[in-house]
Amino acid sequence: MKPFLSLVGLLLLLGPNALAQVPALKIVYADYFPIGVAVHPRMMEPGAEAELIKTQFNSLTAENVMKMGPIQPEEGKFAWENADKIVAFAQANQQKLRGHTLCWHQQTPKWFFTKNDKTVSKKELLKRLKTHIFAVAGRYKGKIYAWDVVNEAVPDTGIALYRETPFFKIIGEEYIEKAFEFAHQADPKALLFYNDYSTENPAKREKIYQLLKRLVDKKVPIHGIGLQGHYNLKNPSAAALEESITKFAALGLQVQITELDVSVYDWEEKEKKPLTPDLAAKQAQHYRMLFEVFRKHHDKITGVTFWNLSDRSSWLDNFPVKGRKDYPLLFDEQGKPKPAFWEVVKF
Repeated sequence: MKPFLSLVGLLLLLGPNALAQVPALKIVYADYFPIGVAVHPRMMEPGAEAELIKTQFNSLTAENVMKMGPIQPEEGKFAWENADKIVAFAQANQQKLRGHTLCWHQQTPKWFFTKNDKTVSKKELLKRLKTHIFAVAGRYKGKIYAWDVVNEAVPDTGIALYRETPFFKIIGEEYIEKAFEFAHQADPKALLFYNDYSTENPAKREKIYQLLKRLVDKKVPIHGIGLQGHYNLKNPSAAALEESITKFAALGLQVQITELDVSVYDWEEKEKKPLTPDLAAKQAQHYRMLFEVFRKHHDKITGVTFWNLSDRSSWLDNFPVKGRKDYPLLFDEQGKPKPAFWEVVKF
């Protein structure tokens, strides 16, 4: 892995004039919405990455350590240390903090759904879900301003409205509204979001809309939707993105872009390639379009969060194609701004 030289450290070496030439995302967008980044505990240690986070962003999301499995790997045994580090960092640096995520069928430990090697009852699973949410949301009450309560409950294909997860199979669709009710009881002041990907796909968009409308009509305590924003050079179009933002906002919900990145690959493209100037330019133009739409709808959008800090490390590395390096973010592997960064800040 290449050594990571922070943008701040590099520019300090070049002098104050160079430092002044690179704007901070959080300042550029101060009149629009908070700009966030997904982080992991190692980044909280003093060093280049921590400085870049403090300089550029005013909102944080824990990438993994607040998910169900990492934070409660065994029943009643909570692993708070890593999540606590991120909470403490955010508080020390006056950054907003989003919680991710209270209920998700992935990264949920097997014990959650079984007892004595048998599937638990609906009553028992609801009890476990409530206990988990009360413990996690309760611990960080007043420190986390918004939670992704339920994550990815809608299937990608087919006509079914709900994904066939263990939560759905055991509890039914009620598990979603119960998760929101439990979260609201645990922290009445926190903003509560439903979070999903492919929200610009017309068929999936409509299913998500119907799910959200049912929750709103039932007066379930839900405040917003997270559009994950895992995009590539071809998708989404400006029109598709605008339709999603306006359609969900019409339900009276806040809209946030919660996991933004722009892959240089089609999803399962096998070819491995470097970030050439041509690819970087295409990526920059796509980011430019995305933020033009975000700014246009800043009355509906209450946050934009990038999913990882720099191209040094991204969840898209080796996924879904093993051995494939991706370059989906605004900062390169050394923490320096890419062409995409400049297209985002110059308007």
